Amino acid sequence: MKISISGIRGIFGNDFTQKDVLKFCNSFSTLVKSKKCVIGTDTRPSCHIIKETAAAALMQCGIDVFDLGMVPTPVVFRESRKYGAGIVVTSSHNPLEWNGLKFIVDGRGINEDELATVVNEQVTSKTKIGTETLIGSSYVDDAAELIGKIDGNPKTVVDIGGGAAKDVAPSLLKKLGCNVKIINENIGNSTRGPDPTTDNLKDLIANTGSKDIGFAFDLDADRLVVVYGGKKQSSDVTLGLGVAKALELGYKKFVFSIDTSISVEKFVTQNGGTVQRSKVGEANVIDLMLKTKAQAGGEGSSAGFILPEFNFCRDGVLTSGLVASMLGTATFNDILKFMSNYYQSRDKITISSDLHDKTVAKLYENMKGKFSEIITIDGVKAIVDENSWVLVRKSNTEDIIRISSESNSFEKAQEIKNQVLDLVKKSHEQVK
Repeated sequence: MKISISGIRGIFGNDFTQKDVLKFCNSFSTLVKSKKCVIGTDTRPSCHIIKETAAAALMQCGIDVFDLGMVPTPVVFRESRKYGAGIVVTSSHNPLEWNGLKFIVDGRGINEDELATVVNEQVTSKTKIGTETLIGSSYVDDAAELIGKIDGNPKTVVDIGGGAAKDVAPSLLKKLGCNVKIINENIGNSTRGPDPTTDNLKDLIANTGSKDIGFAFDLDADRLVVVYGGKKQSSDVTLGLGVAKALELGYKKFVFSIDTSISVEKFVTQNGGTVQRSKVGEANVIDLMLKTKAQAGGEGSSAGFILPEFNFCRDGVLTSGLVASMLGTATFNDILKFMSNYYQSRDKITISSDLHDKTVAKLYENMKGKFSEIITIDGVKAIVDENSWVLVRKSNTEDIIRISSESNSFEKAQEIKNQVLDLVKKSHEQVK
């Protein structure tokens, strides 16, 4: 089981059980001051039993449950603003046998202190049993009002990936004025896996053809990957496009995770904006956004754009509408051209979670003196020069350590990554 502010995840029936669901939801109930909680699921086979177990735990603690059914994570976040709290039954981009819980308070994911409350068993007082009500959502109408009507009936292909975006994303794009074609609508016959950032998206590329743009979602639709010009764009491009739209709307204060492309930061600063960097993790980005009153931001590595005025989460569905509204504009072309001058290289190494901290600590020792600047707010990030960096950090969701590099030369990005990958392997051997 993986436990972090990104959510609690595991293989259901193995290291993540109904007993765990009862325990975590019982503890979470102590954070629900409104005594109301919305709940929704993605499309994993185990979602129904987990949702019913979670709802029962909440109602036993006197919480009224409002069931959204199968909906994207951003819909649950949006509705939780009205009700005060929320739970999403999802394991996001993890394989289908996995499942988990995302906890929401006051419209945002829980922070480190609140996570400790959820994980450590809490004593709850006896109270009346809460109620359960099926509800709908105003998400599509709210998002359409924010984005506005799109002229020209742009052609879009939506790759659902068998996930929870199947109703909401096409509905929003059609309402905005897009011509929408849907592929991989159902999980049973989807031709790709749950994570579009790692899949080659060959069917979406083939179906996009002369169409203007393609959108691919993960199972809970907080991640969005863009296909344009006959090719899959990098995860950071999704964030870059959202950021370009935010600048167009007049927003100037941004927060990005430490692993986000330097090209996005440079585009912001060259257009009069400011950038602050947070630890990786949606909740960490949101936390710094709230502290600094930032207007937009997100995570490049997880293809996630965040617009706080609408949602305190990565919102792939909203972003698809924002990006569609930019098609054919100078802003759309400018950001793609600007980002094409930078190259990223990503890799990972399987290392048991109990050795993550020791490996990263040893790596820091091995990297000292080799680079001009080392930043340690999240893992170890080395600044090579004004256009190049490398970051090593432990995963919040898997037994792996990730290595990411970037430069304005593809060969240099590869060389830096490989050099540091060797140092990670050496550091791991030294602490085993």
